[in-house]
Amino acid sequence: MRIIRSLIVLSIIALIAFYIIGKTNMTPKEAIDQITLVFDEKKNELRTKKVPEKMIADQKLEGDLFRWIGKDTDELLDTLGEPVRKDKSAYDYEWWVYTNETTKYMQFGVVEGEIQTIYATGLELDIDPFTIGDSYESIAEELSFESDVSYNKGLSSYTFQLKEEDIKRRPLAKITNDLFIQPYFDTFTDKLSSIRIMTGEVLLKHRPYALQYRGDLPPEPNYSDEEWEEIENGMEQQIFDISNVIRNFYDKPTLNWDDTVREVAYLHSKDMAENNYFSHYGLNGEGLKERLEEKEIYYFAAGENIAAQYVDAPAAVEGWLNSEGHREALLSTKYTHLGVGVFRFYYTQNFLTKP
Repeated sequence: MRIIRSLIVLSIIALIAFYIIGKTNMTPKEAIDQITLVFDEKKNELRTKKVPEKMIADQKLEGDLFRWIGKDTDELLDTLGEPVRKDKSAYDYEWWVYTNETTKYMQFGVVEGEIQTIYATGLELDIDPFTIGDSYESIAEELSFESDVSYNKGLSSYTFQLKEEDIKRRPLAKITNDLFIQPYFDTFTDKLSSIRIMTGEVLLKHRPYALQYRGDLPPEPNYSDEEWEEIENGMEQQIFDISNVIRNFYDKPTLNWDDTVREVAYLHSKDMAENNYFSHYGLNGEGLKERLEEKEIYYFAAGENIAAQYVDAPAAVEGWLNSEGHREALLSTKYTHLGVGVFRFYYTQNFLTKP
């Protein structure tokens, strides 16, 4: 078969050569050399059209934050210094948290010294060509938002299936086979609220969308009670920090942390998880008012946000931001204090106006 193809090519070259000789003063050798040169140029053009995946990502994403995936923590320490905290996550990576508590919040997910995921929000982020507050339309022009997004790992294949609401609030963009961006949008303003960058393996661990797959899935989290307590404490602080950075973005005053209110919130999250319900009212009919009275907490006004089964703290806050009643509490100017309680994947925020 290969010999036949070669004979066909030679015949074509010969015919073209005879044509060129008839139209010019070239010798047969000159005509064939000219044809060979044209073939070589076309082959080179085809070679240059194949652009490596990393180069494609670099061309789209110029901001420094995108370049941290795959880098080691020594470089992170050299550039950003020691993190504010190191929080255990529910996904076998450790969050390194960097924040100034008002205008910038970043957390880097680290596995064995390597950065595999990043979540960030605030005004002072290097995420060119984007900025927090950019319109949905402008970002959709740069990133491709599809209802089906694929990821291949060895012989295994995975397809994440996004609903219309997912594409509106938290679409997924595939940059390379192992680099994904999940922008979160404030659907009340249609503007970028925060951004998450992650490898395919992290995306599989989170499973934030419906999934069709052929192959294996990472195992579900399996931690001791002591490990879960550490994870929950980290998520509580993350929710508090992210809430204040988002409030600052919307020109709202910073909230103060309250340990006693945190305990009230934690006990409610724990009660919902252990008794398999989801409500502002416990199975005994008592609400936030009664729970605060039981701890003898004095206040002028109070509000509560609850959430369940979000993959982590940042996702829970973004969920509240996109729900009218929860958003009102999250961005209210009347509150002065906040307590956050997390138990497993149940989340509670208690807001108070205190004297």
